[in-house]
Amino acid sequence: MRGLDVGPADSLADRVRPVLDRRLLQDADAPLAVALSGGGDSLALALIAAGWARDAGRRLLILSVDHRLQAPSAAWTQACARTAERLAAGFRALAWTGPKPASGLSAAARDARHRLLAEAAREAGARVILMGHTASDLAEAAAMRAEGSTTPDPREWAPSPAWPEGRGLFLLRPLLGATREEIRGWLRGRGETWIEDPANSDTASVRARVRAAGAAAPEAGAPPPDPAALAEACRFDPGGGIRLPRQVLRDAAPAAAQVFLGIAAVCVGGGDRRPATDRLRRVREILAGPATLATTLAGARIEADADEVSVLREPGEAGRGGLPTLYLAPGRPLVWDGRFEFIAARSGLHVDRLEGVSRRLPPEQQQGLRLLPPKARLGLPVIVEGDRIACPALAEVEGVEMRWLVPDRLFAACGLVEREPV
Repeated sequence: MRGLDVGPADSLADRVRPVLDRRLLQDADAPLAVALSGGGDSLALALIAAGWARDAGRRLLILSVDHRLQAPSAAWTQACARTAERLAAGFRALAWTGPKPASGLSAAARDARHRLLAEAAREAGARVILMGHTASDLAEAAAMRAEGSTTPDPREWAPSPAWPEGRGLFLLRPLLGATREEIRGWLRGRGETWIEDPANSDTASVRARVRAAGAAAPEAGAPPPDPAALAEACRFDPGGGIRLPRQVLRDAAPAAAQVFLGIAAVCVGGGDRRPATDRLRRVREILAGPATLATTLAGARIEADADEVSVLREPGEAGRGGLPTLYLAPGRPLVWDGRFEFIAARSGLHVDRLEGVSRRLPPEQQQGLRLLPPKARLGLPVIVEGDRIACPALAEVEGVEMRWLVPDRLFAACGLVEREPV
């Protein structure tokens, strides 16, 4: 076994390292997380990342998720732990516990995996999680879409899809330029062995059928829609909403405008599910014309007059979602409604909705509230301490730090964050 030696002929590592150099910081205090299943793709990624981290002065953290869907899964986790030990990396074993759904198991497992990885990475202070998707995964995703699936392409660089667990975290997939066979050839040349999950051969799965058929690499097509300019044109108001000139939206490419509207609705709505494509297309078409609009998407309210488009939190959606009271623990960051992060300096505080209690606000905050759009007011948070309340979106509250998550989430999802945050 060759360990971590990377020679001049090591073409796979030579192709991957420039991606790591472009996206990651050197000599950063934060660890670099790698998702390791023990399969060939993630093993190759861990080996290459370990060499890069050693040269860059970074700590490496291996994260392994046991979905508890296969009998040997515990042994696979132990194999991952041994790999981490060999690479002198930190290691966390994570498990998807509890009942599993009777349908939609693959999607549920994927969501659980992202959530567990995000929670562990955040706890460790990591800002980037490396994942082992390959060019073969791109080909399979294209073939699955040809069969009617909505499977998206894995992107080289993207924010974590887990929300709010993944806030501030990014996923990096540096192996997208290599096929699965290239990667396995590289591993064989190093004397490495890897785990083969039998689920990958189960033809009950669409992905397994596509993989067995040998999906060809997709032909290069048009570049994906780029909503970055629309995000840069946004203004953010204290009521928790997004505003942008309607003409900017009209002038944008239709595909970019549609992608932006979906992202904006999810960010302001505080959830993690994008609206249905048909509904989103219809809203974009209306906004491209002269008609006024007031509708809801993904928990957000979209309003438009002749000059401006506003995306606000829909108070009715917030009410139906329950929005349970959030009790703050000193020093522990907690997220309310997917939009606001709170850190309290003392105990005895909790967060609730403003609806129904706005008349109890201090007079100066009531005055500030009247300056906000009526539909934006009721979904705002209030800090409650005994019989006193205050709205942190209108004024600072002593002993409470609030961070509004929407701007950073929007910029990350629209591609305005291109490398590891400092």
